[in-house]
Amino acid sequence: MPSTALSPLARAALLGVLSGARSATPFAGLALARDSRTVIGSWQEWALFRSPIGRVIAVAAGAGELVGDKLPSTPSRVAGGALFGRIAAGAVVGLAMGTTQLRADRRLQGALVGAAGALVGSFAGYLGRKAVVERTGLPDLAVALVEDALTVGGTAAVLRAPRR
Repeated sequence: MPSTALSPLARAALLGVLSGARSATPFAGLALARDSRTVIGSWQEWALFRSPIGRVIAVAAGAGELVGDKLPSTPSRVAGGALFGRIAAGAVVGLAMGTTQLRADRRLQGALVGAAGALVGSFAGYLGRKAVVERTGLPDLAVALVEDALTVGGTAAVLRAPRR
């Protein structure tokens, strides 16, 4: 099945939404896609992604968040600080995607679209997970694991999609 080509702003929006689900997963995805030909941009030279240790830290943070999300002490994603962190993460990955436009710099637009996507993704994920648990009776952990898989798979798909 052919992949759909994505513009930099579409990538920014989608990665922003995914940041609303798991804020560190898109950073981990960028770390793993640093040498990809589909997301070439100046973000690849940011210190975090240029350094092998920085990339390992980004991937470890992504993995750690997948575990930490399941802990009972983890605050709601729509609570003040957590929501702000997700919006900030969406803005940063959006800014990164704004550097991938061939003849134009779309950093500001990418950051704004990524932040908006994270806000939408945070509330959609929160409400969706809650609704699935309430309506199906499935354990929250099972629904959270499906959400993890969708977030990781979605991030990989967005970063692998051809450029437009």
